[in-house]
Amino acid sequence: MERDLRILEHIERDPNVTQATLATHLGVAVGSVNWYLKRLINKGYIKVKRLQRKRLRYLITPQGIAEKARLAYEYMDFSLRVYRELRAEAQRLLDEVQAAGYSKVHIDGDGDVAEICRLTCLERGIKVAPASQIDLPVLRVEGASLALEWAGFDKPGVSE
Repeated sequence: MERDLRILEHIERDPNVTQATLATHLGVAVGSVNWYLKRLINKGYIKVKRLQRKRLRYLITPQGIAEKARLAYEYMDFSLRVYRELRAEAQRLLDEVQAAGYSKVHIDGDGDVAEICRLTCLERGIKVAPASQIDLPVLRVEGASLALEWAGFDKPGVSE
């Protein structure tokens, strides 16, 4: 879904784009781009016009424009759903942190999920501390999921 959308977007911006350029932008092999393009052509989303012996121009058909719009909508819908789920999970974990009496956490990880955690902390009035403060709860970012760890100590209020 996302690859088809990205290919259609690149072709819309530059109909003279090469398969090598598309491969670089998508982070895949040129052979894979060739396969994706053939699939999009067979579905009627793209037409190919030969300019010179080895130069091609890709044109998006009306069906391709409709497909691009549909894919963009699905991608946005999926992205917003994931964002809402991550925000809800971050809020739930920060509820635990605040219930334990903490107003600071450390966020271990980076990328978009860590940024969602930082924004959620900001909204909740919870400071994000550096890793050097080992006596703080840790929001651990693992891919697209979150976990709360009571690093270096037991969770307050829990005895063994």
